[in-house]
Amino acid sequence: MNNKGFTFRKRIAGFKYAFHGIGLLCNEHNVWLHGIIGLCVVVAGFLLDISAMEWVVVVIVCGGVFAAEALNTAIEKLADVVSPEYNEAIKKIKDLSAGGVLLMAITAAITGLILFLPKLIALFEINKS
Repeated sequence: MNNKGFTFRKRIAGFKYAFHGIGLLCNEHNVWLHGIIGLCVVVAGFLLDISAMEWVVVVIVCGGVFAAEALNTAIEKLADVVSPEYNEAIKKIKDLSAGGVLLMAITAAITGLILFLPKLIALFEINKS
């Protein structure tokens, strides 16, 4: 293993760059949409008093959506640099990348239904009585 060049200063700088990347991601419109939905999920989690394990699932799935969006955004921006003009191959790459985000968002929605729907049904059944 080659540790040449390893310094804690470089590791800390790496975190600085990563946080800068998160800041750049916050400028993306889809991230705002995911954020609003995520906020609604967190509010629902508190209102429905979900368990610690259910919170773990919510955090992982929400994090997955944001990570997928970050990767999609990076791929799209890189593709725009590599080929500023229209390119069918670049279009397919961007479509695949966007499809990955959609798959993660669908997974998150299904997970939300599995976690929250039984609690909502039970809540409305109690209120009917």
